[in-house]
Amino acid sequence: MKSAFLDKLIARLDRLDPQSVQTHFLRLAREKGLLETIFQSIQEGVVVLDGKGIITYANRAAGELIGFSHETVVGKPMNRFLRDIEWDRVLNLDAGEWTKLSSHQIEISYPEPRFLSFYVVPLSAVESREKGAVLILRDITHDRKQEASLLESERLNAVRLLAAGVAHEIGNPLNALNIHLQLLDRELKKCSVSNRPALLDLVQVASTEVARLDLIITQFLKAIRPSKPALVKTPMGTVIKDTLSLLKQEIENRGVHVELECPTDLPPLRLDRDQIKQALFNIIKNALHAMSEGGLLRITAAASDRFLAVAFRDNGTGIAPEDIGHIFDPYYTTKAEGSGIGLMIVQRIIQDHGGRIDVHSEPGMGTTFTVFLPLDERRVRLLKPHARPKTEPEETP
Repeated sequence: MKSAFLDKLIARLDRLDPQSVQTHFLRLAREKGLLETIFQSIQEGVVVLDGKGIITYANRAAGELIGFSHETVVGKPMNRFLRDIEWDRVLNLDAGEWTKLSSHQIEISYPEPRFLSFYVVPLSAVESREKGAVLILRDITHDRKQEASLLESERLNAVRLLAAGVAHEIGNPLNALNIHLQLLDRELKKCSVSNRPALLDLVQVASTEVARLDLIITQFLKAIRPSKPALVKTPMGTVIKDTLSLLKQEIENRGVHVELECPTDLPPLRLDRDQIKQALFNIIKNALHAMSEGGLLRITAAASDRFLAVAFRDNGTGIAPEDIGHIFDPYYTTKAEGSGIGLMIVQRIIQDHGGRIDVHSEPGMGTTFTVFLPLDERRVRLLKPHARPKTEPEETP
């Protein structure tokens, strides 16, 4: 690639005296230094290849994006660093094919996972006699994350609309059931049959279950809507026990044994009791479904300096590695009758409380969900001072 100044210099080289040649070469050196500074300061990676795909120049940004030292990479083949691109075919494209080659996106894992956009420009586009190409690279990882976040937000909005409609439709027959159970209770109290107490007990059980369903729907709607949690200082152990009481019948029906380790001296948390109860309900429900033939569910709670952690360990079927990265996605489920929104609600509730949820699973061995919720008042842990090395006594003269 020759500049206009270089062309004029070559044309007049035989007519220049030694001092003029030195002056012009100093100017060339300054121009080269300026261009080098510009290329090294830009964020886009720039790599120049010869006709055989050998690197003849690379700036600092290219080295950071692809994972090489820009100072020692000259003379090495490009396919050593980006293996999935057919550089021989790319460098031999004709003029018509070059016009079709636009920006492409690739995903790399070294030196760190990121998405790159690259654009290849043939040197023949600038100088017909030149062979090779210029590769321009740009990091688009942040753009991809923003795009994924926008898509996730749109999906969540769709889920909220659908869930709100379904909850409304379920609420109508529940209200009707509640009214008819009240009427049935009133009529039974008027009857003189011998088994009236037993029938009244059955009606009471049915009314209690209808009320519980109504509460679940109310909590569900609160969970999927972006409502701010009503934080109140609450003992976590009480919330766990209340949640287990709601699921007592299903736990017994599935033959699951529950072990609860919850110290009484745990610090209380500022949380929305109903929302956290809904989150724990969904986690325990998932564990029960994973142990359809019985099993053990261990729930342990412990506090650190910053968080109160509650772990739910089951010995069920576990989660496959290809599924574990999608369990919090809306509508994603491996169950035949699952809705795919339970764990999505769990994650949103925990995040709204400033916490996080971790998952560890081994297929055939079981799964552990660990909920971390921030403490209301972070306790300060004093570190032991470093032991000072003993100094040797000074020698007396």
